[in-house]
Amino acid sequence: MKPFRLALVALAFAPFASAADKPVVLEGGDGPGKGKHVVLVSGDQEYRSEETIPLLAKMLSKHHGFKCTVLFTVDPKDGTVNPNINNVPGLEALKDADLLVIFTRFLNLPDDQLKHIDDYLMTGKPVVGLRTSTHAFNGIPGKSAYAKFNNGSKEKGWEGGFGKAVLGEQWVNHHGAHGKEGTRGIVAKGQEKHPILKGIGAGDIFGTTDVYTVKLPLPGDSTPLVLGEVTETLKADSKAVTGKKNDPMMPVAWTKTYVVAPNTPEPVLKSGRVFTTTMGASQDLEWEGTRRLIVNGCFWAIGLEQKIPDKTNVALVGEFKPTRFYFKNNAEWVKTPVKPADLFK
Repeated sequence: MKPFRLALVALAFAPFASAADKPVVLEGGDGPGKGKHVVLVSGDQEYRSEETIPLLAKMLSKHHGFKCTVLFTVDPKDGTVNPNINNVPGLEALKDADLLVIFTRFLNLPDDQLKHIDDYLMTGKPVVGLRTSTHAFNGIPGKSAYAKFNNGSKEKGWEGGFGKAVLGEQWVNHHGAHGKEGTRGIVAKGQEKHPILKGIGAGDIFGTTDVYTVKLPLPGDSTPLVLGEVTETLKADSKAVTGKKNDPMMPVAWTKTYVVAPNTPEPVLKSGRVFTTTMGASQDLEWEGTRRLIVNGCFWAIGLEQKIPDKTNVALVGEFKPTRFYFKNNAEWVKTPVKPADLFK
């Protein structure tokens, strides 16, 4: 594993406030993703995206050849990863990205950082959204030039914000009992042969995070792939709850496209592929089928669905001991402060 670690911190992005602000870059190698650049952004305060995103980047890079730039919410005072800080250095990496993978929650990023996300979206390039990215941003109206991204935005063309307009849904509510009822993925009828579901069998998709509420039907060309069966407990062999929670079941993974019109003298509508799943907390990735769903979703979004193997390699890279999801005010949330590169040792 030592050679893999030594290639992590790239020097190509400058200038930064300090060496600690430099993004982690996994250069990738041979594989179907060779020559493709994925930028992955972590920044939620509950579901341990700072554990999910590094593992996903490692799998995409080591197993499939993608170059991965991995960004975190970083405290400028000491360079440590802190999901309660509204600062994601390195977003300029999106300038040459082929895919954005985002797992953030209610971030109020400065305009100079949000501009990189807006510029990326205006190209119509693909996006993969995980869990709380349905409510990824929450800038201050009147102070942020990008308040259109806010969860529940009323701005024309961005109704519902980034979550609704790009990913297909904003924050609505918990559908399953939070922290008590889990999610079992059920393939939506008619989608059994979709490339994202290749190599995923019945019962393979599970997670301890609860099902999110989704307003049905999903907008535009959204296509539900996986429905979330609410389970009585957080164990994979748990029975499904009875009653209205599973009738109908909420979609927990879907595809769609988003359409943008850049603010240019002659705007041309551009559309990009989107894969969204309301699963993806670090504990959810203990299940191989859930990891395969997300990795396959990345392949599909970037346009490599023909190269999805019969059973995509999603073997864990390095030690992976996910933390129980909590907010920071719970004593069990606290871990030893780490800098981005520390998460790849």
